[in-house]
Amino acid sequence: MGREEEILKERLRKIEELRKVGINPFPYYYNQENHAAELQEKYKKLKNESRTKDNVKVAGRVIVIRDIGKLAFISLQDGSGKIQVQIQQELTPEKEFDFFKKYIDSGDFIGVEGAITRTKRGELTVLAGKIELLSKSLRPLPEKWHGLQDKEERYRKRYLDLIMSPEVRGVFVKRSKIINAIREFLNSRDYLEVDTPVLQPIYGGAAAKPFLTHLNALDMKLYLRISNELYLKRLIVGGFERVYEFARDFRNEGIDRTHNPEFTQVELYQAYADYNEMMKICEELWGYVAKKVLGTTEIDYQGNKINLKAPWQRLSMKEAIKKYAKIDVDSLDDEKLSEIIEKNRIKSKGTIRGWMIASIFEHFCEKHLIQPTFIYDYPEETTPLCKSKRGDSLTTLVERFELYILGMEIGNAYSELNNPVKQEILLEQQAKELKKGNEEANPMDEDFVDALEVGMPPTGGLGIGIDRMVMLLTNSSSIKDVLLFPFMKPQELDNYAYKGI
Repeated sequence: MGREEEILKERLRKIEELRKVGINPFPYYYNQENHAAELQEKYKKLKNESRTKDNVKVAGRVIVIRDIGKLAFISLQDGSGKIQVQIQQELTPEKEFDFFKKYIDSGDFIGVEGAITRTKRGELTVLAGKIELLSKSLRPLPEKWHGLQDKEERYRKRYLDLIMSPEVRGVFVKRSKIINAIREFLNSRDYLEVDTPVLQPIYGGAAAKPFLTHLNALDMKLYLRISNELYLKRLIVGGFERVYEFARDFRNEGIDRTHNPEFTQVELYQAYADYNEMMKICEELWGYVAKKVLGTTEIDYQGNKINLKAPWQRLSMKEAIKKYAKIDVDSLDDEKLSEIIEKNRIKSKGTIRGWMIASIFEHFCEKHLIQPTFIYDYPEETTPLCKSKRGDSLTTLVERFELYILGMEIGNAYSELNNPVKQEILLEQQAKELKKGNEEANPMDEDFVDALEVGMPPTGGLGIGIDRMVMLLTNSSSIKDVLLFPFMKPQELDNYAYKGI
C-alpha cells in the first residue's frame, strides 16, 4: 500500500471515529465572521508579542501544521489569503487541544474562534479558543507543489494548483477584473450587453470547423457556435445601435500555446461606424482595461516591454509584407506567389491569390509584430462578411483589420458587409467550398441574408480574444494558464471506493 493510500485509510478511520462520538465530519454551516486579509489590514500596527481582547471567527483550509508537542501552529487559508492559528496547551481549552491533536490534518477545513495576537516573530495569529471541523480532507495536499515541473498535472488538477499557488489564484482574479473593466468601458459608451444562441442550426461568422451535436427532440443536427457574429448583426438590423456579448465559442481545431477548442471572446457591433472607428475603440478599450487593472499601459510580457498607449502602429497587409519579407506582392503573378509558397514550405489554404498573400504575411510578418499593430486591408477572398475597400477599383481588398501583439492575433474587425445581394453571392461561394471539402468554409444562411434584405445600417464590428488578452495582462506564457479548466487529453485515473463516507 502506497503512502497516499495509507493516509486515505487513516483519515477514513478518523471519520468513522468522529461519527461514533457524535461529531459530523461534514457539517452544514459555520458563521465565518472574519477573513485573513481583513484581519491583516486591521491589525497591521499591532506590535510583536502583543495580544488584543478582540475575539474573531475565521474559517478556511489547513495548509500546513507545525506541531511541536504542547504548541502547534496552523497556516489557515481562506479566499482572501492566509493567517496563522496557534494552539497552545496552556492557553487553548483542553477539550479543543485534544480534538486538534486527534482529528485535524492538513487539507481539512476548520473554523477557529479566538483572540488576536502577534508573535515574537511578527506573525499575526489567532489564539485558538475553539476549533470546529468543517470538512474532513481525505487526500493529503502536495508537499512540494511549488517544486513540481509537471505542468500537465497542474492543469488536470487545477484545484490543487489553486490551493497551493496564490499567484495562480491571482491570475484568475485579474481575469475577472479584466472582464469587468471591458464591461464598464462598453456600458459607459451605451453598448447593450446581449446573449445569443450557443447551439445553432447553421454556423457561421468565422473560418473554422465546428463541433457537431444532435437535438433528440427534433431529430436534427446542431452545431456549437464558432462565432456569434451573424446573430449580433441581426440585432443591429432589429434596431439596436450598439451591442456586445462575452461569447464562449467552440472551434474543432488544434490545441497549442494560444489555442483551446473552447475559448472566450467579446464581440461588439456599432451602427454607423466603420473599421477606422473600430481601431479607435480598440485602442481606447485596451488602454482603459490596462489602467483599470494594472494601473499602467506599459506591461512586461515574458521579458518584452509592451506599450499599450495609443496610437498604435498601422500597416496594410501588403505594406507589412514589403517591410518584413521584402516582397512586393502586387508585382508578382499567381505563379510567382505559388513559387514563394513552395520554396518556403508555407502552409496555404489553396492556390487562390488572396489566400496565398495572407499565408505569406503569416509566415514572414507575424513574428515581427511585437508592439501593438493594426494590420489592415485584407484580400477579399479571406473574408466573406466584410465590405470592399473603398476607392479600390479592382475590389480585391476588404476593410478588415487584425490586432497583433507579440506576434499573436488578438482581435479582428470589419467594416461590416450590409449589401444583401453581394452577401448572398459570397455565402453561396462559401457553401460550394464546403461541399468541395473545405471544412472551414461556412454553409449558406438564408435567414441572415433575409435579415440584410430588411436593411442593416453601416456598421463596424470588433472581436477581441479574452483568453489571449488575459495572457498578455497577466504575463502568462500559455492559454492553459488563464483557463481554469483547459482541455486536456483524458488519462486513466485510479478509482477509490469511498465506502462509509
